[in-house]
Amino acid sequence: MESGIKHSGSCLCGSIKITARTRNNSVGVCHCTMCRKWGGGPLFAAECGSEVDFEGSEHISTFSASEWAERGFCQNCGTYLFYRLKQEGHYAIPVGLFDNGDQWKLAEQIFIDQKPAFFSFAEETRNLTGEEAFAQYSEQ
Repeated sequence: MESGIKHSGSCLCGSIKITARTRNNSVGVCHCTMCRKWGGGPLFAAECGSEVDFEGSEHISTFSASEWAERGFCQNCGTYLFYRLKQEGHYAIPVGLFDNGDQWKLAEQIFIDQKPAFFSFAEETRNLTGEEAFAQYSEQ
């Protein structure tokens, strides 16, 4: 892990410790139906690329959510640990896992076309539909 901002944290029970690097302290929100079903609301995540280390990885279970992505969670406490693109090894880590909770800035919302009408965020963000999000990530 050589570049970016180092973050560390753990699952609820402490069985899994996470160390990850991000390019910045931006938070992205995903409103897709899978993320909302997975966590009961939108996923607030930091994009970590592949620079993620797990201590206690024997406690991680994964669920293959699609052909291209999987979701990880702690076998002991059920904490949501990551959304990972299978081929690229790109991780989106829920920001609530990290110990440094106050330094984040809400920057982007994806699948804005699937966001329920019963809430809105006050922050001005970059907003992408599902189609725009897929197009953006296929270009990278």
